[in-house]
Amino acid sequence: MEEHRYMEVNQLVKVYDTGKVKVSAVDHVSFYVDQGEFIGIMGASGSGKTTLLNILSTIDTMSEGQVLYDGVDISGMNEEELSDFRQKNLGFVFQDYNLLDTLTVEENIMLPMILNGEERTESRIKDIAETLHIRDILRKFPYEVSGGQKQRAACARALVNKPKLILADEPTGALDSKSSAVLLRALQVMNRELGATILMVTHDVFSACYCERILFLCDGKICAELNRGSMEKREYLNRILDIQSQIGGEDIYAE
Repeated sequence: MEEHRYMEVNQLVKVYDTGKVKVSAVDHVSFYVDQGEFIGIMGASGSGKTTLLNILSTIDTMSEGQVLYDGVDISGMNEEELSDFRQKNLGFVFQDYNLLDTLTVEENIMLPMILNGEERTESRIKDIAETLHIRDILRKFPYEVSGGQKQRAACARALVNKPKLILADEPTGALDSKSSAVLLRALQVMNRELGATILMVTHDVFSACYCERILFLCDGKICAELNRGSMEKREYLNRILDIQSQIGGEDIYAE
C-alpha cells in the first residue's frame, strides 16, 4: 500500500527573544509523519520537544519554516482558521487528562462532537470505549475513576471525531507503571486497530518502545532517528538507551 505523507515539517524555527538574548528553542527541524504511523519524539528537559509539539498543535507560532498538513501550509492561517483546523483535524491527549469533573466520562468523550456541532453517535462512543476497556465507567464522573481510566477516557475523547492526527504530550507522566502500560497498549490499539496516526512526545524510554519510529531532540535539533523495523522489544529498548547515552540524555528511567 502506498504511504500517504500526512504531515511535513520543513526547517522549523522557534526563537524566543528575552530582550537581552535570543534563544532558539527549535532550530531548523525537518521531518515527516506518514498516515497510520506511531511516531515518538524524545529529548531531555529543555531539548525543545514541548515547544515543537505546541507549534504542531497550532497552540504556538513558528518564527520560520513550514508545517504542512495534507499539503496545506498552516503558517498562513489566522486564529479563526487555526481554531477551525484544530477542531476538525487534530486530537489531543494531555498529561493531566483535562477532563471536566462536572461531566460524566461519556459526556467528556462526546464533548468534541458537541463543539463541532456534529450528531452525537452513541454507537461510536461505545465502540471506542469497548476497545479501550472503559465502557463500564461511561456513566461515572472523572473523580470516581482511576488515573489510568481517566487517561483512556482522554484517548477516547481524542478519537471520537476521527482526527487525522493525535498529539500526545507525555501521556504517562501522571500514571504509575501499571496504568502506564495499560495506556500505552491502548494507544497501540488506537494506532493498529482504529487507524489513528499518533505523534507522542515523551522522555520515558519504556513509553518510546511502543512507537515504530523515534526522533531524538537535542538543543532544539533532531540529532538522531531510530526505526524499530523487525527489532524485538528488548533490542529496541537497548538501542534507545544507547542513543540516549550517546547524546547525553537524562531521566531515561523516569516513570
